[in-house]
Amino acid sequence: MSVRELVVLGTASQVPTRHRNHNGYLLRWDGEGLLFDPGEGTQRQMLRAGVAAHDINRICVTHFHGDHALGLAGVIQRINLDRVPHPLTAHYPASGQHFFERLRYATAYRETVRLTEAPVTGDGVLARTAAYTLEAHVLSHPVESYGYRLTEPDGRRMLPERLAAHGIKGPDVGRLARDGVLGGVTLDEVSEIRTGQRFAFVMDTRLCDGVHTLAEGCDMLVIESTFLDEDETLATDHGHLTAGQAGRVARDAGVRHLVLTHFSQRYGDPEAFARQARAAGFTGELTVAADLVRVPLPRRGA
Repeated sequence: MSVRELVVLGTASQVPTRHRNHNGYLLRWDGEGLLFDPGEGTQRQMLRAGVAAHDINRICVTHFHGDHALGLAGVIQRINLDRVPHPLTAHYPASGQHFFERLRYATAYRETVRLTEAPVTGDGVLARTAAYTLEAHVLSHPVESYGYRLTEPDGRRMLPERLAAHGIKGPDVGRLARDGVLGGVTLDEVSEIRTGQRFAFVMDTRLCDGVHTLAEGCDMLVIESTFLDEDETLATDHGHLTAGQAGRVARDAGVRHLVLTHFSQRYGDPEAFARQARAAGFTGELTVAADLVRVPLPRRGA
């Protein structure tokens, strides 16, 4: 069975704590791994979480603040030390290319892996594979920042009762799925569209169009909630969201599973973030992220 899960490597905002490392998130999507925002200490968190350098196919950086990018140096060197056998691609805001290159070559090491740099220059599609389309949308933060979204291609769900009514079974089901028609029976007559799964990653930002576009219809939304609602003015001033704002975004977008993360060290009660997201009207599945937890994507709907 294919695996689709989020492995949380770190959940702190600017200042790490005893219990929260700087950011880091690995999305396992079938046979690929996408590493988002590797902050300082990500390489060690990978070890603790059972994540290997071989698990990474793409690195996606939202912006170049230290808590989201300082781990790049160690992660890239580990990828080369372990001689990862497949090529990798790194996406990051084009305006920060000099930061990426400084981190990539922060110290001397032997390059053994082909790492392609693919800077993000604006909204749009970054990559298409058989398993997903990856796109980026600009966010609102003091430095250029992008959120990322994966969308699985729509598929088909066969309807057993309709197949039986037309006497189609065994290998003929596969032939119909492949050819689109069999003995005068079309695929549309015996199947329905199965909407592809959708995942979005939204870090440091104020409320903006990009946040809503990324979140729309997602099965899982990983989103920053740096502040609690009573500090909304502070959040806006610094280019961040509150827990209530994140909850409203998820509610309005029809998100199935909301993952809150990127918490300020000023707060001592993680459940306060959940309470405020619920108070904002979000009724779906909710996780207040903690370091080293694994969060599976929701099961497909019927």
